[in-house]
Amino acid sequence: MNLADMLCYADIDQLARIADTYRCECSSHSKNELIQTILSTVQRRDVLESRVEDMSLEDMRFLNSLLFEQRASYSLEELTARAQSAAPEPATPEAVPPPPTPTPAKTAGRKRSAKAKAEAPPPEPDNSARAAIARFKRFGWLFSGFSHQTRFLYHVPEDVKRKLQDAIDRRFRQSLETRGEPAAYRDERGLIEDDVRALLEFARDNDVPLTADGVMYKRQLQLALDRMAIVEAVPGRSGWRFGYGRRFRDYPDRFSLLYDYAVFEKWLQEWPDRLELTEEGKTRLADKGRMDPAAVYRFWLRLYKNPVPNLISLVQWVSRLAEEWTTVESIERILLPLVRPFYYDAPQDVLRKRVLGSMMHLGLLMWGETESGESVVRMTPQGRKIVAGNEIRFEDRLTWAGSSEYGG
Repeated sequence: MNLADMLCYADIDQLARIADTYRCECSSHSKNELIQTILSTVQRRDVLESRVEDMSLEDMRFLNSLLFEQRASYSLEELTARAQSAAPEPATPEAVPPPPTPTPAKTAGRKRSAKAKAEAPPPEPDNSARAAIARFKRFGWLFSGFSHQTRFLYHVPEDVKRKLQDAIDRRFRQSLETRGEPAAYRDERGLIEDDVRALLEFARDNDVPLTADGVMYKRQLQLALDRMAIVEAVPGRSGWRFGYGRRFRDYPDRFSLLYDYAVFEKWLQEWPDRLELTEEGKTRLADKGRMDPAAVYRFWLRLYKNPVPNLISLVQWVSRLAEEWTTVESIERILLPLVRPFYYDAPQDVLRKRVLGSMMHLGLLMWGETESGESVVRMTPQGRKIVAGNEIRFEDRLTWAGSSEYGG
């Protein structure tokens, strides 16, 4: 439903609050006049752009969680969870300056002063989330249900959603930097599907024993990696590795993704002492047709949404912004405020390695370097089609057996 339809169903109190938010000059007692005035005001390009420009980072994150879904309604609990996930990161202990050490003669006075100047505690997460929902209702971006079945649900007007996308897009493009086609670039379209097949063939042609932890021995792993189109080194044991899949701790980034995908599709079976190709895997190998790259993409979204909750909106913005060869630096400048750190992964690591890097491996994105050494990326035609045509819910995460192992 569009804004005009939802305004017709809204009660006059909500209409009056929306009109007051936008400082509309009209009678607060005439529903028809309120609707007409709100429509003419809210849909103005300059009004939306001003609202977007003044938006807090938390509200921008919350809004982005709603913009790229086709679903019709949200429960209060779902909206609250999204608003909470958009809250600012808690300050690290190092970032909080230690209190001054009082001298013995003035201890009591300093204690009283400290109490008097103590800052108010931050709002509780639930209160902050509900305040964000209330703001969006006043903006005319969220409406309560209008029937007995939907009265406890919330809706986003479709035309408002599109206009907000365009307004944010225009704001982002002010900082976007494009370049000409680089002399060399990586285009991995089709390679991850080919390497899934190569992994299945490896399991078919070899005895693959597993350790007590269910992991391939290093020699077997290296033999499997040698069959891959993209060279990756076996990860060492010194750094932290968790959160991005069941076997992310033990296998290289790209290989762990396609390995987890093969297990998820039940093409591979991990027994306590060995890895085997299943009957479904044999059927997959017998089918000479290409695997569906969109299926791998949807799996990746669900797998990486635990450490990167707003992954869907980040991918959508990359797809919009990287229509031409675009500098990675400018994309980072635009999108990093929307990215939260994940343990030892700083926001830049999350965006560059986990989002952009994975999109390149999935064939969604080409990655090149200009003569001056700038990293540039551009969406592939296949990538734009896959991103536009495939959707998962914000709450949709993997629930298959073992998906939570190692935080994945």
